[in-house]
Amino acid sequence: MTTTPPHLHTTQQAYDAVAVRYAELVRDVLDDFPLDRAILAAFAELTRIVGAGPVADLGCGPGYLTAHLAELGLDAFGIDLSPTMIDIACRTYPELRFEVGSMAALNSADGVLSGIVSWYSLIHVPPQEIPSYLAEFRRALSGDGTLLLGFFEAEGGPLSTFDHKVVTAYRWPIDDLAALAGEAGFAEVGRMLRQPHTDERFRRGHLLLRAR
Repeated sequence: MTTTPPHLHTTQQAYDAVAVRYAELVRDVLDDFPLDRAILAAFAELTRIVGAGPVADLGCGPGYLTAHLAELGLDAFGIDLSPTMIDIACRTYPELRFEVGSMAALNSADGVLSGIVSWYSLIHVPPQEIPSYLAEFRRALSGDGTLLLGFFEAEGGPLSTFDHKVVTAYRWPIDDLAALAGEAGFAEVGRMLRQPHTDERFRRGHLLLRAR
């Protein structure tokens, strides 16, 4: 019998508990962040060049980002650990596909995805496990597929934990995460650092990558 890693179980339970409130908070969140929309648009354009294959929104939560990716012309579907989040996503966006699952072991054959977005979904993963997650992303992506990572950036400091409102999370130095992605088989296309909004605590990091 396969045992669920403790951090996955903890994360699932934590997001199940706050799913309804979380969905209300993030439904229109992209409206306030033009730079976030810009890098998502760049990801979508690069992915459309690759082909018309499916695009996975990993850690999709209530589905708002999956819907945004679909509006950008991508064949997007969402995956999340939290059954409650997926239930909300299915009811809110019935025209889209959502499934309960773990990004640690994607239910996708090798090389079938044109793109993957991990938008603040790696933030709860213990640092020592990040390489295996990135390797799994690379396995599922096509030979020139695209990957977009969004995360809390360390602002010149070392890798560190912080008291995320839902469950413990990590802030990554952007160079360190880019190096791990390179070791997993990705080439960096571009990066973006966004200063925190008035109601945010930390700088946001984004890495746009292509499989190689």
